[in-house]
Amino acid sequence: MNKTLVLVIVVLAIIAVIGLFSFDIGKVMVKEDSNMASTEEKIGKVLAGQESPYRTFTKLEYEQALTDNKIILLYFYANWCPICKAEQPETFSAFEQLDNPAIIGFRVNYKDSDTDSDEEALAKEFGISYQHTKVIIKDGNQVLKALDGWKKDKYLSELRNAAG
Repeated sequence: MNKTLVLVIVVLAIIAVIGLFSFDIGKVMVKEDSNMASTEEKIGKVLAGQESPYRTFTKLEYEQALTDNKIILLYFYANWCPICKAEQPETFSAFEQLDNPAIIGFRVNYKDSDTDSDEEALAKEFGISYQHTKVIIKDGNQVLKALDGWKKDKYLSELRNAAG
């Protein structure tokens, strides 16, 4: 009987420890999810409202930017790509800091559930083979193509350099 009592106490103690550990992890996961949600929410609002010089790709706006001889950043984004998701806050931050109306950026869907035929054609035109690829266009010509991850300062540097 003593062995049974000890076994019950040990099992209850293990269950209690697991329960406490699970509760703490749950709180951390909820906190991380809420931080991610606020970033995604901000990005969604900016993209939906086109409030920024960095916006969702539309063929009409892209062609207008070419006609207006703007410096254009194309960011080929996939909604399933963790690198893309991690990099987008850096992209937005850079464009929020830019003070040059001659620079515009477009987030172009690439091989995801949101990609349309115009985006597929654009990816083919620039020979895009990976999501998170960045292309800078000046005077209608590609001046840079980069696959590496960029922080805000790299965006600012490359875009200002293109602006001359």
